[in-house]
Amino acid sequence: MTLPQRFRTLSVACIVAATATLALSGCAKSETTDNAGGDSSQGAQTVQTPTASTGPGCTLTTYGAPKLDLENAVVGFSQSEKEANPFRIAETQSIKDEAARIGVRKLLTTNAQSQLSKQISDIQDMLAQGAQFLIIAPLNSDGLEPAFQAAAAKKVPVLTVDRKVNATACKDYLAFLGSDFVEQGKRAADAMIKATGGKGKVAILLGSSGNSVTTDRTKGFVDQVKATAPGLEIVAQQTGEFARDKGQQVMEQLIQSKPDITAVYAENDEMALGAVTALKAAGKAPGKDVKIVSIDGTRNAVQALANGELNAVIESNPRFGPLAFATARKFYSGEGIPEDVIISDRSYDPTNAKASLGGAY
Repeated sequence: MTLPQRFRTLSVACIVAATATLALSGCAKSETTDNAGGDSSQGAQTVQTPTASTGPGCTLTTYGAPKLDLENAVVGFSQSEKEANPFRIAETQSIKDEAARIGVRKLLTTNAQSQLSKQISDIQDMLAQGAQFLIIAPLNSDGLEPAFQAAAAKKVPVLTVDRKVNATACKDYLAFLGSDFVEQGKRAADAMIKATGGKGKVAILLGSSGNSVTTDRTKGFVDQVKATAPGLEIVAQQTGEFARDKGQQVMEQLIQSKPDITAVYAENDEMALGAVTALKAAGKAPGKDVKIVSIDGTRNAVQALANGELNAVIESNPRFGPLAFATARKFYSGEGIPEDVIISDRSYDPTNAKASLGGAY
């Protein structure tokens, strides 16, 4: 699902240039012993296909927001899930690091703990505290309308990252920054086909329901397998909720109910690592007896790949700080912002896993 390149307007080029400059210094620091931040000099985000559905993109005038100097502003960041997952740790730290680097006067941060009602109230609370610009990692694709309405009432722009929302760009929110999740699913399917020779029985560990990541990663994988590897049969699809413990529980159940499974597609690394634990406990060799492909690019998963316990990992880069603030700066300078700014994600396989550990998070 590659988006057309011809939409690279002058304003988009400026965003890319600014992002490249900022990304080099926007390091996502570690908060855990497994270095969830990684080395951002190797893992900085790169914009792949900025696009706007019509015209030059969303401007300050069309959005109806007042001018703002970010260095003297109050910026709010709403995190959707608890920071036990390396993706969330790296994402939040990247926002904090870049806000500090460019000198944002005050950064408000909240964590919804995977509760939609809390994310809505978090955003409303930040607005009450004077937030003038919001960066939101949505929990779900639907349900944030009260928060968007509260922001609109105060003419506060909302930039969404990592999950798309079912709302209107340049009205309910400014733009989306993130990955092409359907393409991630397709690339995971290609990696699985390579690992299995296009034959066998595969189980899918689904992410949490109600968001674009799960829907699109599933669609990309399923469609690609059906189109290119009819010998690879999808025999189970069960949610592991993007959590390691849940992924382990689901894998334990699948080992009992479908003992002939030869492959697992996990829609994030945490579930894949849970599956590894379950397979080992059952006396099976992950990566050999059961091929495993996952998405995220966490350091633990890339290390497991280097150790032969996973077969491929498709990156989903969480270091949004530099891109988010570069986009905000361009917006406040009067330039048009594309509806979708899609980043480029790398792939890890047995040939590059060890050498690429520094870029994992």
